[in-house]
Amino acid sequence: MIRQKTASHSLELTKRRWAYTFLIVPILFYVVIRFYPTFYAFFLSTTDWDIVSKGKDFIGLENYRNLFSDALFWKTLGNTGKYVIYGLPVSLFLGFIIAYNIDRIRLGEGFFKAVYFIPYITSMVAVAWVWRWLYQPAPIGVFNKILMELGLPQQKFLFSQTQAIFSILATTIWADVGFQMIIFLAGIKGISTQYYEAAEIDGAGNWDQLRYVTLPLLKPTIVFLVVTGTIRYLRIFTQVLNMSYQGEGGPLNSTKPLVLYIYDTAFRSFDMGYASAMTVVLFLIILTITLIQLRVMKSEE
Repeated sequence: MIRQKTASHSLELTKRRWAYTFLIVPILFYVVIRFYPTFYAFFLSTTDWDIVSKGKDFIGLENYRNLFSDALFWKTLGNTGKYVIYGLPVSLFLGFIIAYNIDRIRLGEGFFKAVYFIPYITSMVAVAWVWRWLYQPAPIGVFNKILMELGLPQQKFLFSQTQAIFSILATTIWADVGFQMIIFLAGIKGISTQYYEAAEIDGAGNWDQLRYVTLPLLKPTIVFLVVTGTIRYLRIFTQVLNMSYQGEGGPLNSTKPLVLYIYDTAFRSFDMGYASAMTVVLFLIILTITLIQLRVMKSEE
């Protein structure tokens, strides 16, 4: 009896050791790859460092004070906000509409899911260059060629201060809507049919079922997509770099997001301290949104 207890205790101890061993590996990975660079960015934001020289001169909060008087910083921050405000609602709406209709069909469901999801897993660099070609003036650009055939004037698209940001957003939404669709579809299929059967007994039509059953039960899914989508749009970079002229976020910085400004400051101007200060600001914005997500999801329990 004692031997059995000892053996059982030894086996349990071995299991715990292996469990802690497997847990330590990802923790070390995140400490080295994620946490250390994050905290190091806080330190760099208080220094004046040009990435070439070895010395890092401590200047305190000087970089943060300079942000308040930097017109380009506020311009790029405003552009980033536009990407979120204009792009995310459209992406969510289209993703839900597509998911809702795919869930109602049986023939070809897999085909439609693949068609809408493939752009999301396609390289954004390739997507950006294809759409950049579509936006070119006629006869090269497909969109302007169609407009000419319809007797309509050509549009500047990427070369217009007012149209460029929406042209890039169209590309972003086209590539992003597949992810929204898949998550919405998973949420819809997770709703028990008993709710719809009860609603039908009460005489609820399709619209009432959508309004009073589907949407309320999709609240956790919607919260998740809003937060993750906001983070993705706040970090928009690749499509702007590849679609704007010479990757500068033009014309006249009208499409330049904060992440691209950070990139230019760090690797073109070699001002790592100032770039780190902007990175910290972006990090705090994302952290705030994440905390809001946790608060909202907790209230849904």
